[in-house]
Amino acid sequence: MDGMSAVKYAELGAFLRSRRERIRPADVGLPAGPRRRVPGLRREEVAQLAGASVDYYNELERGAGSQPSEQMIAALARALRLSGDERDYLYRLADRPVPVQGGPASHVHPGMLDLLGRMTSTPAQVITDLHVTLVQNPLAVALLGDQSGLRGPRASFVHRWFTEPEARLLYPEADHETQSRAFVADLRAAAARRDAKDPETGSMIRTLLDVSPEFAALWADHEVAFRRDDRKRLLHPVIGLIEVNCLNLFSEDGRQRLLWFTPAVGTESAGLLELLAVVGTQEVSAATRTAGRSPRRQG
Repeated sequence: MDGMSAVKYAELGAFLRSRRERIRPADVGLPAGPRRRVPGLRREEVAQLAGASVDYYNELERGAGSQPSEQMIAALARALRLSGDERDYLYRLADRPVPVQGGPASHVHPGMLDLLGRMTSTPAQVITDLHVTLVQNPLAVALLGDQSGLRGPRASFVHRWFTEPEARLLYPEADHETQSRAFVADLRAAAARRDAKDPETGSMIRTLLDVSPEFAALWADHEVAFRRDDRKRLLHPVIGLIEVNCLNLFSEDGRQRLLWFTPAVGTESAGLLELLAVVGTQEVSAATRTAGRSPRRQG
């Protein structure tokens, strides 16, 4: 069992089952539907929410199969609305290291996850204070691209902004200088709020100082400002230019933010965002493949 004991695997299955049975479909934005014999979620519903196959999830609950990856554990914790302690317990049952807070496997606060699930008509996502995307709703994926596969330093959009030219395709070139300055000021504010010895923040800053003269010059200006409410112009590969208001809700410790996008007043963006829901992600992916570039993973 890939290093896992049979006892731990059995406990992992029992724990998943107990957490599944306590959640009502309405808690995670699913219809109750007819013929539901138990109040909790069905196995196939948990698999759908976690992005896993039904067969794989069934094996986990039976205490069989392969050792779940760290990414799968994070997805299951979000699907089952686990508390921080429950999430950590799940990692330990799976013999996986509990991830540090702030990375792509960070535990999303259940309250933020609940709010995100209720935002069905506007793009929204939860990110860390270092701009690592933790979870997106479908409209955010359609607007900004699927960021679930990014790992390591690249998981941070700030890191990609200063190291990968493709990341900037999301914004008109005329806005790049303003965005760069805002990202650096926000990063300095986030770094000050974290522990001075935080390894993730220190590593990011050192790397960007080494590889990006633009970042180094802006960092030397010592500007400090959290990004709270922005008006942005975004370049969508199919729909084109969309002007939006980007609003932020901060967690109590400031390490997570719920971002949602509303149409800017006085523009045609309301209709464009409605069109975004129709276009979805399939045509966007096809269009970017035709264009020979991949900004869908840069936003």
